[in-house]
Formats: sequence, C-alpha cells, structure tokens
Amino acid sequence: MARRALTDEQVQLRLQGLNKGAEGEWALQAGKLHRTFQFKDFVHAFGFMSQVALVAERMNHHPEWFNVYRTVTVDLTTHDAGGLSELDFELAAAMEALAG
Repeated sequence: MARRALTDEQVQLRLQGLNKGAEGEWALQAGKLHRTFQFKDFVHAFGFMSQVALVAERMNHHPEWFNVYRTVTVDLTTHDAGGLSELDFELAAAMEALAG
C-alpha cells in the first residue's frame, strides 16, 4: 500500500487538532512532527515507550525517538511518502492518549 504525503494545509489542520487539549505541543521541525514528553522518572518514560512500541508495530509505522532518563523526544515522518501522512498523526494521537 503506497502512503501519500499530506499537503501543507492538511498538515496545519491536523496539527491544530492534535494540539487541541494536549498537555504538550506537537510542532513541525525539519519537516517532521516533533514533541518532547516528560515523565515522572525513567521507569515511566520506558513504560510509555514500551506501550507506544506495541501500537507502532501494529500500525507498521515506527517513530524516530530518543530517551534520556525521564525525557522522550519523538519525531514522526512517513519516509516512503516523502513527508507527513495520516499515519504520523494517528501515531501522535495514540502517544498523547498513552502519555496522559
């Protein structure tokens, strides 16, 4: 299944929707959907990453991420679409739900 990149307008609309009511804010950084999560401690950060990994695997859509102690930094993009796709926003929404 070929994945299609969203237009700039579609990205902006979805970004606004994603950030509505979110505790932190997703932003566009270097053409990717970017967010930094802070947790109580390393165990909570790693638990979040483990939960997200299961969702990402089911979606066959995997994040670029980095963890140091209680901080998890995430970048999402759809490489085979050459930009952001619906999958990026679906995974970001799942991450928001799991982080809450």
